[in-house]
Amino acid sequence: MISKRASARRERLMGPVTVRGEWQGDQQTTDQRLLDRRGAGDWVHTDPWRVLRIHSEFIEGFGALAELPKAVSIFGSARTGPETEVYQKTVEIAKLLADAGYVIVTGGGPGVMEAGNRGAFEQDGYSVGLGIELPHEQGLNSYADLGINFRYFFTRKVMFIKYSQAFVCMEGGFGTLDELSEALTLVQTGKITRFPIILFGSKFWGGLVDWFRDTLVEQGTISPEDMDLFHVTDSPAEVVRIIAEAESAAAIADRPGKP
Repeated sequence: MISKRASARRERLMGPVTVRGEWQGDQQTTDQRLLDRRGAGDWVHTDPWRVLRIHSEFIEGFGALAELPKAVSIFGSARTGPETEVYQKTVEIAKLLADAGYVIVTGGGPGVMEAGNRGAFEQDGYSVGLGIELPHEQGLNSYADLGINFRYFFTRKVMFIKYSQAFVCMEGGFGTLDELSEALTLVQTGKITRFPIILFGSKFWGGLVDWFRDTLVEQGTISPEDMDLFHVTDSPAEVVRIIAEAESAAAIADRPGKP
């Protein structure tokens, strides 16, 4: 039997390491230590060694995910509870995607991330959680089949992009907006092959989409055709349809002997 003291212990991720209990060591994240340049010039001597740690994160991530089948990443708020509609819709979307043969990839934490992993789990599918070291406690949820914890955000982002055939953005905050912006920029600039980017929830995303059209397009900071880089829907079934159609189109384009 697990004691109340054991179950209530603080938990913190430090890259691939999980630390539990009162002593948490240095409270700075690895990203802070890399990017902050305050104080003495010691960073000049330590940064080259950090390259080895960054190198190891790429090796571990590539090694764990190299044989991953076709996959879809689901992003959204960690603050979304199981009682909310968006959590339940995420579970439904993940179930439909798992049923269609897709692996679900999330950030591995609570909220929408948990819902994505849970949907795959309940549908006997497979899911991945790509965790990140944060100042506050956030462990890997219990539904992910494969969990990898990263120290650096940029390493983790590469894994999301490299091993996903589509992005589904549920309701979320800065982290979700960050992933959305990254994906849109990479597709817009041709850095990656175009793939579906889906915003689920027209009411939630409507204001942002209006701003894209009425401000960014109007002022010429993006092109009118950039509005076609993403889809907005309220239908879980349409999410799967958009992704499946894009996969079929890509397969035709890659077919040998295509004129």
